[in-house]
Amino acid sequence: MTGYRVAVTGDQVRDDGSSIFGDLGLQRLRDAGLDWKVVPVPGARICAEQVLGFDALLLMGDRAVDATTLAGGRLRHVARFGAGYDQVDIAACTAAGVLVTNTPDGVRVPMAHAALTMVLALAHELAPKDRLVREGRWDQRASHQGRGLIGATVGVVGVGNVGAEIVRTFRQLGISVVAYNRTPRPEVLEPIGVPQLPLLEVAAASDFLVVAVAATAQTVCLIDADVLRAMRPEAYLVNLSRGMVVDEQALVAALRENRLRGAALDVFRREPLPLDSPLLTLDRVLLSPHSLCWTDGFARGVADSALGALIDVAQGRVPPHLVNPDALTSAGRSNR
Repeated sequence: MTGYRVAVTGDQVRDDGSSIFGDLGLQRLRDAGLDWKVVPVPGARICAEQVLGFDALLLMGDRAVDATTLAGGRLRHVARFGAGYDQVDIAACTAAGVLVTNTPDGVRVPMAHAALTMVLALAHELAPKDRLVREGRWDQRASHQGRGLIGATVGVVGVGNVGAEIVRTFRQLGISVVAYNRTPRPEVLEPIGVPQLPLLEVAAASDFLVVAVAATAQTVCLIDADVLRAMRPEAYLVNLSRGMVVDEQALVAALRENRLRGAALDVFRREPLPLDSPLLTLDRVLLSPHSLCWTDGFARGVADSALGALIDVAQGRVPPHLVNPDALTSAGRSNR
């Protein structure tokens, strides 16, 4: 397939193909007859000039793709390195016949393990105990007895690809789980005895409320002041989805007023988190720079999935995890 070219965004990949995740295995593309090149992406949005002459785009980071990105080019595929694709204008891609794929298969288990890590760290007061040791305050350790997970209930908000794996992970440990999802998920929840409840009921029942919904217009500030008020003062919030899903001001207020015991956040409304954020001043808040699931297994799984999708599209096959199947039959696609 001579001439099929893949642009790899340079926000997380160096010119030689090495990346912050390690070896992505880009040689696999060349072995399949595809050429690749790392392109610089200095702005918040990928411009048409940056992908001019490319057939596909491996979208590594958070740069936006919209109608102006697609204008006048031959792009036919945007492969997202990761599960989230909120920075991609799906309607514009579909109208232009540009396929969009993501990699939920590579993200699913590492994200569930990240959720478990956060919950265990909160349950055992790991962050404040770490500070006690570093500051020589061993005499205060009795004031940081953990809640633990024995008899605890974990609430999972969002039972999609990642959320369903989080539910299964906690149930395998014998922990009680309740769940919220906008649409019924009996095929996931009923076989393992997990009730699906309204959001406020899940919030009220949970010792640990884990947020795993996708970032959409419908989930902006889904975890708002009302949801936080429904939670018990001894409960914790864990957010692994996107910062926009949680009302950060309402969360800070709930923590300052001791209406929540604590929180663990891997994502934020603004990233990087500003150094003047009040979240940094709160003792019972555990923070991670939107990378808690970044493990060697995550990198291998996501890279394999993304590269496989690029090769499938280049060789005329319908890829798995196609976000916008309507693009297959759109007028723009058939004219390419």
